[in-house]
Amino acid sequence: MRRLLSKLGGLAAATMLTLGLAHPAQAADPAYFEFTDITRERAVVRLDDPAKIQHARDLLSGKTDERPHLVGRIVKRQASYNPRWSFHYNPDTVDFFDVAIEVCDATLPYVEDHLDEAGGAFLPGLFWCPWSSRLVREVPAP
Repeated sequence: MRRLLSKLGGLAAATMLTLGLAHPAQAADPAYFEFTDITRERAVVRLDDPAKIQHARDLLSGKTDERPHLVGRIVKRQASYNPRWSFHYNPDTVDFFDVAIEVCDATLPYVEDHLDEAGGAFLPGLFWCPWSSRLVREVPAP
């Protein structure tokens, strides 16, 4: 019996140690980046994921030139940090890419002008991947 309790105690201690070390990744404060496209219009994207924030900063610093364009699902409503436009990227869906399919490509003004059509044949699933998008600078939080 003593042996069984020792084994169970050791197992419990190992489990608690493992759970204690397995902290989920700490969420970073959101970061905001201004981006542009071929029209030279500008908008702001919010990033919440620490790895994506770092990738954005690496793009701006010139540390990398891989995956320079933005992709994500848009929300058809204005965001406080992006007041010029009637839409914004859902921060949970934003990522970066090198090459994407044509069906999600559109400029900032085109998306604004055709927002009522977005989610159908235009920008299916509300996914937007402007091929000419590029980050311009990091901006302060609103």
